Amino acid sequence: MGGTVALVDCNNFYASCERLFQPRLQGRPVVVLSNNDGCVIARSNEAKALGIVMGDAWHLRRAEFERWGVQVRSSNYTLYGDLSARVMRVLGDFTPDLEVYSIDEAFLGLDGFADPEGHARALRESVGRRTGIPVCVGISTTKTLAKVANRTAKKDPHSGGVCYLPDEASQTAALAKMELGDVWGIGRRLAPRLAALGITSPLKLRDADPTRIRERFNVVLQRTVMELQGTPCLDLEQDSPDSKTICCSRSFGRAVEGFDELAEALTAYTSYAAQKMRAQGLATAAVVVMLTTNRHRRKAEQVECELPTPSGPSTMSVWMSAEEEEADAASRVYVVCSTVLAACPTSSVLADPLNQPGPMPAGQVNSISPSAAAMLRA
Repeated sequence: MGGTVALVDCNNFYASCERLFQPRLQGRPVVVLSNNDGCVIARSNEAKALGIVMGDAWHLRRAEFERWGVQVRSSNYTLYGDLSARVMRVLGDFTPDLEVYSIDEAFLGLDGFADPEGHARALRESVGRRTGIPVCVGISTTKTLAKVANRTAKKDPHSGGVCYLPDEASQTAALAKMELGDVWGIGRRLAPRLAALGITSPLKLRDADPTRIRERFNVVLQRTVMELQGTPCLDLEQDSPDSKTICCSRSFGRAVEGFDELAEALTAYTSYAAQKMRAQGLATAAVVVMLTTNRHRRKAEQVECELPTPSGPSTMSVWMSAEEEEADAASRVYVVCSTVLAACPTSSVLADPLNQPGPMPAGQVNSISPSAAAMLRA
C-alpha cells in the first residue's frame, strides 16, 4: 500500500465564484458560458438537477433556461484565476506537499498526519471560511483512489464533504457504486474496449492483470490498474516545469470594426501574456499575434492582409519600450492578419531580462506603424 494522498476539488467552481460576489444566486440554478457565450461550461447543483449538461448550446436552450429561471453568466477567467490562487494558498497552509493539478483541483501529501480525515475537515472549513469557495476532499493511498474518494465525498450527502478510503474494504465499497467511465482516465471511448474484454466495472478493472492491460492497451492504463490496487504510480508534482508557450486568447463578443479598439485589445492581451511570463520568472525570444475574422459569417466581407516578411516594415510592432525594440528585433510583436478575434501566444520562453514585476506600464507601449494602420483601415 502507498502513503496518504488527498484530492481537494472545488465544487462547481465557476458557478461558485459567481455566487461568491452575487449572494442572491444561492439556491438558484446557475450556469456559466464559454467564450462568446457559446455553450455551458459550468453548472450549479440546481442546474444539474434540471437536466442541463456540459456543452449545452446557449442559443438552442435559451427559451428553456429563461422558463426555468436559470441564471446565466458569461465566463470571467480573471476572477476564476484569482480565486483559484487564493484557494491554493490556503491549501499550502495545511501541508508542504502540494500539487496544483488544475484551476480547481489540487493533490496534497498527508503522510505523517495522525488523523488525515480530521485534518481534511479542518482544511475544508478553512477554505470555505477564508475564500468562500466550497470544496470536497477525498483521501486514500494513491492519486487514482483519492479521485474515487473525492467523487464519493461529492455524491454522498452524509460524508460532510470528506471521504477517507484507507483500506481495501472501504475502497471496494466505493468502487462498487461507480460506473467504469467514472474512473479517472477511463473515458467513453476506452470503456467499450475494456467491456469487450469482460472488464465492465471499476472492480473488474482493479482486479485485472496489469501486465495484460499494458499488452492490450498502454502503460498509462496499466498505471491506473496498479493505482486502483493500491500501488502508487503517480508522484506529486510539486515543481511545475517551465512553460514552453504562454497563450492569452480571447474572442470578442461582437464584431469589432474600429482600428483603435482592436489595437487596444491587442495591447491588453500582450500585457496579460507578459505578466504571466514574468510571474514565472521567464522571458521570450519570440512573440506572435494572431487575428482572424469570424469564420461563421460566410456572407460577410472578409479582409486579409498579406505581409511580405514577418519583420517587414508593413507589420505592426507592439513591445515594452523603444529601447527594447531597438535592442532585439526578435522580441517584437507582429500582426499577420486583420480580424475580430484576437489571440496572443508567446513561445520559446527562456529567462526574464526585464526583471519588471507586475503588468506592462501603459506608457511603454509603442504606437502602431503608419503603414500597418493604413492597411487595417483600408
